[in-house]
Amino acid sequence: MVPTKIRLHKDDGSLSLEYADGSHFTLTGEYLRIHSPSAEVRGHGKGQEILQHGKKEVKVTGLTSSGNYALQLTFSDGHDTGIYSWDYLFDLATNHSKYWQNYLAALHEAGKRREADVQVVQFQNPKQD
Repeated sequence: MVPTKIRLHKDDGSLSLEYADGSHFTLTGEYLRIHSPSAEVRGHGKGQEILQHGKKEVKVTGLTSSGNYALQLTFSDGHDTGIYSWDYLFDLATNHSKYWQNYLAALHEAGKRREADVQVVQFQNPKQD
């Protein structure tokens, strides 16, 4: 589905999408960045995805159209590759809750954080005799 209105909110770096059916979605820079369709994030094939972490403060800083089928986004961390097709943006918007929960679970499992420059150390409780 092609959005009828796209708005970049420079204050918080989010992107709003409105559609002809009246649906409206706002996606954060962090969410869009961690789901970038670029090889840096997706890898070069199934199973080669690279978990993005430390992106909590990342904002969308710019956007340009890519033909009539997509957007190319620029992010505050310098990332500017990956073409977000209309279908992909709609998928990210309509499945936000599921994708976000999957991301948080993957971060937890990997011992990574949303915040930049944070190292997670997990301590094991010694066995009590």
